[in-house]
Amino acid sequence: MTKPLPDAGGYVTLSSRIAYENPWTRVREDIIRRPNGKDGLYGVVERGQFVVILPLGETADGQRTVTLVNQYRYPIGQRLWELPMGMWEDRPDAKPDSLAAGELQEETGLIAKTLHHAGIVYQGAGFTTQKGHVYLATGLTQGPCAREETEQDMTCHTLLLDDVEEMIRKNEITCMVTLSAFGLLRSQRLI
Repeated sequence: MTKPLPDAGGYVTLSSRIAYENPWTRVREDIIRRPNGKDGLYGVVERGQFVVILPLGETADGQRTVTLVNQYRYPIGQRLWELPMGMWEDRPDAKPDSLAAGELQEETGLIAKTLHHAGIVYQGAGFTTQKGHVYLATGLTQGPCAREETEQDMTCHTLLLDDVEEMIRKNEITCMVTLSAFGLLRSQRLI
């Protein structure tokens, strides 16, 4: 049975099956008909929504700061500088605001007086359904971290905003979600 997707641009899903599944990720394999009438295969990675948070603070002398985390990313075999981010696999229906507050505290120990939702981003829309919510966290106070087992190698660093921008210019920050969130917040003149 063929069914068109909403606003599918002429694509029709002919069949669909789950090829792989674990608590974090599901890989779906679809047989599709393209707008030109030719059939093909499409692999889709299904993941829950995530949040990415830019914690914006200030030094005693009024310079703006950003808190980044640094962690090893197994799939690429490298440590990356990133904004705090994540998802709750065990609470897929969690509200993005709650998730943002929770992930910020979990990874950095920071508690935000204000969380401003700046918009959404899609992480690799050519292969995954994963949607992210971008937040600016302000009015920060330090509390304890509560990292998950998989985050035990993570370190937390509060840097001057100017230094973070220099890291971006030098291509020292390569996480596309971090770069996208930074760009969105900058374009809205929030940082």
